[in-house]
Amino acid sequence: SITSQVRANQTAGTSIASFTGTNAVATVAHGLNAAPEFIAVKNRDDTASWMVYHSKLTSAAYYLSFNDGDPEQSASSVWNSTTPTNSVFTVGADNESNGSGDDMIAYCFAPVEGYSAFNKFTGNGSADGPFVFTGFKPRFLLLKRIDSSSSWRIFDTARETHNVQDALLFPNESSAETESSSYYTDILSNGFKLRTSNTHLNASGGTYVFAAFAEHPFKTARAR
Repeated sequence: SITSQVRANQTAGTSIASFTGTNAVATVAHGLNAAPEFIAVKNRDDTASWMVYHSKLTSAAYYLSFNDGDPEQSASSVWNSTTPTNSVFTVGADNESNGSGDDMIAYCFAPVEGYSAFNKFTGNGSADGPFVFTGFKPRFLLLKRIDSSSSWRIFDTARETHNVQDALLFPNESSAETESSSYYTDILSNGFKLRTSNTHLNASGGTYVFAAFAEHPFKTARAR
């Protein structure tokens, strides 16, 4: 219902959509031909937080923000409590996701087998932490605990080329890269494995969402 200008790469499951906000319930085309599972929206005209949608939050009535380490927050106005479809995502009467007359930008990502994954896992509180399947070796891994306050965390295989990984960046902070044995994580050929009981990465019963992108994108063979 809002005209958007979209640049999309459906093969990569990635698009950028710009639109003018209305501060009223509206739909925005994303151009992916698949439902996005990770969206980041920014009001370009106002001092406003990034609004982040992830398909594995409790529901579309919740959001995260790149500006802080808060757990998932409930606010039906951000996405109008509406799950994205293969053609549009929905915004509500919210200045940060749909400011009246403001220039808005949205970065949208749909999962592509062998290239990207957006999912969640539950921690076990052990140094022998859970293995999380992605279907590829992650080049970039963004993690966030959503049931408790915890900063966003980034692993990648450019800064560390071998296991075990222990160097983190925190995109919602200004702090320098930090190395610690309490961050131990293995980046594997088909996913990643936590090797720490650090509560920000692997608390017993903790809920974490992630976005991962492949080091060497591929499509798996299918049985016929």
